Amino acid sequence: MATYEYACPGCGSFDARLPLGTAPATRECPVCGRECRRVYSAPALTRTSATVRASREREEQSREAPAIVSEVPPSRRPSRRPHPALAHLPRP
Repeated sequence: MATYEYACPGCGSFDARLPLGTAPATRECPVCGRECRRVYSAPALTRTSATVRASREREEQSREAPAIVSEVPPSRRPSRRPHPALAHLPRP
């Protein structure tokens, strides 16, 4: 389904969702019933969030010039501390 825009001289513009390529040049206004002509406008492209955009850019860069890794990165896990209740247990 595609969204087509029509301009009514009295009510303004409105959208109609129709199968792709089936939009007529004129259409009846759903509010006042007058004949409206189709308006050609820019397609409604979705906008992505900054994190998705950055991820896609990194993916495209890695396709052309992948980063070369010479060693295994260090572990980033924090060291585990013993549970505080263990300090009160008797020691052998």
